[in-house]
Amino acid sequence: MDSPFNVALVQTNSGNQIRPNVVTVSNLIRAAHGAGADLVMLPEVVSLMETRSALVFEQVKPQEDDEALKAFRDLAAELDIWLHTGSLPIRLSDTKIANRSFLIDPSGTVTATYDKIHMFDVDLPNGETYRESKNYQPGDRAVVADLPWGRLGLSICYDLRFPHLYRALAKAGADFLCVPAAFTKVTGEAHWHVLLRARAIESGCFVFAAAQTGTHQNGRQTYGHSLIIDPWGEVIADGGEEVGFISARIDPAKVREARGRVPSLLHDREYGAA
Repeated sequence: MDSPFNVALVQTNSGNQIRPNVVTVSNLIRAAHGAGADLVMLPEVVSLMETRSALVFEQVKPQEDDEALKAFRDLAAELDIWLHTGSLPIRLSDTKIANRSFLIDPSGTVTATYDKIHMFDVDLPNGETYRESKNYQPGDRAVVADLPWGRLGLSICYDLRFPHLYRALAKAGADFLCVPAAFTKVTGEAHWHVLLRARAIESGCFVFAAAQTGTHQNGRQTYGHSLIIDPWGEVIADGGEEVGFISARIDPAKVREARGRVPSLLHDREYGAA
């Protein structure tokens, strides 16, 4: 469990058509594998970056028919790697979609799924408005999944702003936290680095945050800066604003080391509010 491994985070600029997105991301996954990655992680909504309901529902399919999931399962098996899909939009009904993560093992088997719990419904100072709950149905369970090197706590983007989720994941045995995202440029510039470093420090976990970047076909701007952060809160790798991937050698023993230095996960107390 404590053996070191290589992780790679893909950073991309997804558009409003699923097939071209899958081709682009698949090429980046191959490149990351060629650089030695044992585990590759993708950003949020990696297969389709679109906010207009009609255009979303024209393309999204139920899980069993999703072409991106099938392609990524086949690729994980071909390359003999662990692959985290970031998130894919999965049709649940004629009116609702799940923002769903998949963890895929080297045989191409889905070993865990997670539906984003917290919906991004905001009006930003620059005039941008987001109503994720209009199309997406929130999840209702936290998920920790097994990897060969430890346990992975799953989350997606806006979940980052709810620290109790990450504390629950750490207490459930997570050694690593993944936060695939399509953070807006405005909120990313203000909060992305500090929130991710805080989640690492609070939990004593590695944080893997693969991100969308740049100006997308629908005009939305995302922040980029995919990050790999160690359990002490140090940034190991930062993807900047370019499409590509970042990678790092991960030593799981650093989780025990950080938690030994500051064992705050053992010191919760019940309290009331005045």
